[in-house]
Order: sequence, then structure tokens, then C-alpha cells
Amino acid sequence: MSVKSLILGLSLLFGAGAALAQGFAGLGRTTEGFTLPAPETRFVFPEDHGSHPEFRIEWWYVTANLEDADGTPYGVQWTLFRSALAPGGAEEDQAWMAHAAVSTPEGHRFAERFARGGAGTVGVTAEPYDAFLDEWRLAGPTLNEVRMTAQGSDFHYDLALNADRPFVAQGAEGYSVKSEAGQASHYYSQPFYKVNGTITLPEGSVQVTGKAWLDREWSSQPLTESQTGWDWVSLHFRTGEKLMGYRLRDTDGGDYTVGTWIRPDGTPEPLSPGALTMTPVDWSDTQGGKVPTTWQVTLPAKSLDLRVTAIYPDSWMGTLVSYWEGPVEVTGSHPGIGYLEMSGY
Repeated sequence: MSVKSLILGLSLLFGAGAALAQGFAGLGRTTEGFTLPAPETRFVFPEDHGSHPEFRIEWWYVTANLEDADGTPYGVQWTLFRSALAPGGAEEDQAWMAHAAVSTPEGHRFAERFARGGAGTVGVTAEPYDAFLDEWRLAGPTLNEVRMTAQGSDFHYDLALNADRPFVAQGAEGYSVKSEAGQASHYYSQPFYKVNGTITLPEGSVQVTGKAWLDREWSSQPLTESQTGWDWVSLHFRTGEKLMGYRLRDTDGGDYTVGTWIRPDGTPEPLSPGALTMTPVDWSDTQGGKVPTTWQVTLPAKSLDLRVTAIYPDSWMGTLVSYWEGPVEVTGSHPGIGYLEMSGY
């Protein structure tokens, strides 16, 4: 299949209007014939690091907060998306899309790739770990020890990621509910990567170090028809705790907000719906329009009151499914750094 025809097929698959606006959670509007997430399911590693083609949609998602020797902040993104064109789990019925990006003081740079399963150019194996689309790769002996590479026309990165703590189940033992209607996914993270490596830009190569966060999620259920998109944060606090939170926006102006408080040893504390609040404070003009790039985030149960601010406000991903994704600075009760994703604007 040519790239042009694959893009057309993906566009038809993703749908127009609400499905496209919702971003990745809206990929594939039909669940018939696909496996649905089940609350009794428990993760089995390393098997669950691999692909789940019996489910409709799935992604492998890495974001990294990095800095050079002078303390200049950089953001890096590496993502691989799988969407089934038909139920049954056949390799040739899997459509794949990959995104890579670097946020820098000179601007936000991104690239996008597509592939169809069955040709040997894309896939994921659990052990030894290997997730790839063409030469873009996240690979190593295990998912806790990987090398991450990707490039576009004006950037390249080669980064080593290592974690010494467990994977973190999101939601109730990994069953992550997205709405009052019960849509859900299987969802876990690795928020403890330490990173070192090189980012290469037109200005030259930069040695960087920092932190990275992996999200793994699969489902067969898009958002509800009334949910228009989401706002998601992954935050590293100086005290060692971490927070994942997201707000799913509704057409009536309401939202569904959940998350997970993560202790320094990796123990998760799931948050009940509404315990976390995420409120837009300031908006910025970007290549994709006006989006909220400063947020107030509160969690009274942890005496948390934060100001989350985009480091590079114009971090718009002008990809087939467009969205905002970039590094943030965290001030207030729990200073730190993190990443913000916003879709549906």
C-alpha cells in the first residue's frame, strides 16, 4: 500500500468531525468484533509490552524532559499508534502511525510515518523489546532498558532510557475508565526513566540528560459522542512523587477528570473522578489555533496547588491527527517538570 493510499485509509478509518477532533482516543468508531477492556484483567509482563491486535486501538507513547549542560530545556516525543482495520487480529489488517518531535528554544520540530502490518516494516515484540516503524525504534533487552531513536528532515535524536522501578498501573489495577458511561482502556506507565543521549539539530548536536515517561494503552472503545477531546499531564515533582491526570471535555461544558498519584517507590494511588481539577488559566496562539498553555491543577487530598506552564507554547503537532504536545514547568506547592498533551482544539 502506498503512503498516499494509507493516509486516505487512515483518514476514513479515523473519521471526520468528532472522531478526528477527539484525537487518538476517537480512532475507530466501531467496537463490534473487537475485544473490550475488562476490569478483572491484570497485566502480565513482559507479554503486555507487546501488541494487542484483538483490540481496536493501541499506543506506545514516550515523552522526555531534557536539558543540556547549560540547563536549556528540551522536550522529546516518540509515539507509535496501531489501529485495526478489521476484527480478527490479522497482521495485514493493522494500520500503524508514528510521531516524533523535539521542542527546542529555536522551535518545535516534528515528523510522521505510516505503515501497514505484514510487510515487516513495523511491529512490536515484547522480549527482547523492539517497537519500530522503519528505522524509528524503541528497543533494548527489556522495556526498562531501551534505546530510542527517530529523525525528521531537521532533527535526530538518539537517547538511552533506563528505569529501576516497576511499571505503574493506571486506574483500578490498570482498568482506566474514561466516562460516566463506562468507556475504558487498559493503561500502564513507566514514569521513572533516566535519560541521556544526543539531539541533533541544524545548529549542531546537543548532549542532554533528564527524565522520560512511557504510557501504554489499548482499548476498543472511543470516547462518548459528546466528549470533544482531552487534556493530559504527566508531572515529575522534585520531592520524587509523580502525577498523571487528564480531563475529558464534554460538549455541555463539563468534564470527566481522573488520574493517579505515584509515590517515589512506584506505588500508585488512583484518584476518584473529580478529585483532581484542571483549569485553563492562559491561552496561546499556535499553528493549530488558540490553546490553553497555562493551567491550574489542584488535588486537595495531597495539598497540591500547581501552576503548569508550557515552556514552548507553540508546540503544535501538525500531523494527520493534529494536537498540542510539549514540555511544561510546574510551580506552586510541588515544583517540578512534565509534559502536557491537548487534543480536540
